[in-house]
Amino acid sequence: MDILYLLIPLSLVFVAVIAVVFLWAVKNGQFEDMEGPAHRILMDDELPGSSSSLSSTPDKKE
Repeated sequence: MDILYLLIPLSLVFVAVIAVVFLWAVKNGQFEDMEGPAHRILMDDELPGSSSSLSSTPDKKE
């Protein structure tokens, strides 16, 4: 029974820390764009400097 005198305040401090971290994340915009990264992973990145990888021909060295 004496352990409850330790565990109840400790759990309340733990919940308060979790609430502060959650509110900090909401305030800093961590939950603003939930779908963007999911859609971005499906998009292909184009190589810089090339318009199409199928129409380009390799350079021939003679």
